Amino acid sequence: MGTKLYKRVYVWEVPVRLFHWLNATAIVVLAATGLFIGDPLALMSQNEAYETFLMGKVRFVHFAAGYILLVVFILRIYWGFVGNRYAQWKNFLPFGKKKAKRIKHFIKHDVLPLPSNEERYYEELSVGHNPVASTIYIIFFFMLFVMILTGFGLYSQNAGWWLPKMFSWVPPLFGGDFGTRLVHHVTMWLILLFVLVHIYMAVYHDVVEARGEISSMVSGFKFVRWERFKSFRKKANKIKEILDEPVEEELMN
Repeated sequence: MGTKLYKRVYVWEVPVRLFHWLNATAIVVLAATGLFIGDPLALMSQNEAYETFLMGKVRFVHFAAGYILLVVFILRIYWGFVGNRYAQWKNFLPFGKKKAKRIKHFIKHDVLPLPSNEERYYEELSVGHNPVASTIYIIFFFMLFVMILTGFGLYSQNAGWWLPKMFSWVPPLFGGDFGTRLVHHVTMWLILLFVLVHIYMAVYHDVVEARGEISSMVSGFKFVRWERFKSFRKKANKIKEILDEPVEEELMN
């Protein structure tokens, strides 16, 4: 097999990468502290209570991470309207002929053990999120929304300022504190399941496709096969001239 040419493409902007890692950190902290709050350890100590107020510290960290999640969630919604084409909300909707083809490609090569056609494989690879992942991200954003609603709804009863109290209508919506906690808890496990699948798929695509899937969330760049730039190839006489031309318009598909 001959050497393949790749073009480095700037996909994930700084805000998107920042939102990603802040979300990841907040989710890990919220899950760990939430599990502790739901089933705290029985600690025996002879120290004064104010010196061993572990639950208060855990709750503070939990609430702080909750505020970070809320702010990032709002900023990510905003960036979906002003960011580049890979961050915009229209790319999260699985509609269109080409997206249907890429969904079929994803099921064929990532879900079912079917052999790939090398000459067609690269053409169906999405530069940003693949259409299946983007659809799942919509569900993920909805789960984050539910977590924020139920979390601040539970917090509103003991909060001292106006922002958490704005969510005081949430517990009655779910039938009281018990129903709200149940939804909050179940949604947390669904989000953790998503995280596990997300990590697995990121590693899988990074190993199989070698396009910088994981490193792109640090650098912002992914690598795209040269054959994706056919129109530029026809317009130029030398490979160097093609490589030096802007190619982002070709990646709108």
